[in-house]
This record gives sequence, C-alpha cells and structure tokens, in this order.
Amino acid sequence: FETNFQPVAVSGRDGPTGLITGYFEPELRGARKPSARYNVPLHIRPPDLVTVSLGRFREELKGEKIAGRVVQGRLLPYPDRGKIERGALKNRNLELVWVDDAADAFFLHIQGSGRIRLREGGIMRVGYAGTNGHTYTAIGRDLIARGAVPPEKMSMQAIRAWLAANPAEGAKLMRTNKSYVFFRELTGDGPLGAQGVALT
Repeated sequence: FETNFQPVAVSGRDGPTGLITGYFEPELRGARKPSARYNVPLHIRPPDLVTVSLGRFREELKGEKIAGRVVQGRLLPYPDRGKIERGALKNRNLELVWVDDAADAFFLHIQGSGRIRLREGGIMRVGYAGTNGHTYTAIGRDLIARGAVPPEKMSMQAIRAWLAANPAEGAKLMRTNKSYVFFRELTGDGPLGAQGVALT
C-alpha cells in the first residue's frame, strides 16, 4: 500500500475528519428468464419514474432530490419496496434479470452494482439506474432495537444469518426499507463509481 499511495493528513476546523469506505462487487446467481429457482426480479428504471433535483428550484435545497411519477399533472410517490415486491411493476416488461435469492437482491440494492453469474453462461454486470425515491432504512438498526443482534456483533453477515433463520419475518423486515433500486446492464469496465468512472 505504501509503495503505491501517498498518505495525506486530512483535517477540518474541529480536528481530523474524513471517511474512507471500501467497495466490493457482489456476485449473484441469475437467469435471463424466470423459473422456480430464479424468481426474484431486478428491474430496469421505469420510463414513468421522474427524479427532481430540488436545488434547481430553491438554493437552500441544493443537493436534495425526490423521485416519483406524474399523475394528472401532480408528482406522486412511486410505489415502495413492499408494493413493488407484491407486483406493482408486473406486466410492464421491466425485468432485467432474475436472481435466486431475495436477500442477495436486497443487498445488491444497498450496494448499487454487482455481477450476475447467468445460468445460461457468462457474467452480466449491473449498475445503479435510479431509485423509487423512498427513504433508505438500515434494517440492522431494527435488529439491534429488537435485541436480535447485539450492537457489537452487527454486520452484513449477522443480518444475512438472521434473515436465513427467519425467512417470513425477514421478508417483512426487508420491506421496512421502502427504498428500491433500479438497475441497468453495464458493458465494459466496472463497477462505476459516483463520478461515472470505473472503479478498480
């Protein structure tokens, strides 16, 4: 690490500040056609989804966005995760690919991009294409509040283990995160970061 990078001190008005995060590209199992095994869809961005940058309208809202759909001249909320999972987008030909695990799909929504190892052969890379505009809720906090996972043991692995051990409750818990991410197929290098540049 020290051979290839130059360490730099970062400080703010109140002393050292900053956040460095890692990134990984999860790999899921999927298929281009649904089946009994591959029954969890990843959706493309619906054509009626509208994203509004509120800073264009008021300076104090710069950086804030909302999303929804226009119905009779009014911007209304887009269906949340629960409604989409129960069929709000059915019969609209919006399925990009089908995966075999709802928890894997849920974590892909959080990550924003990943790879799908296709039953038909090959790898499909998918990336973020938009969100339904609902607020993201961290389900790990709910598990801590319930006493299901101690705070010091909270991790993605702990959440996955709880979801696997409690499938019915797990499905309800995942729906408390009303945010839902739409994907697009990526070609070439990836995954793409927030600046549209391929990450290494």
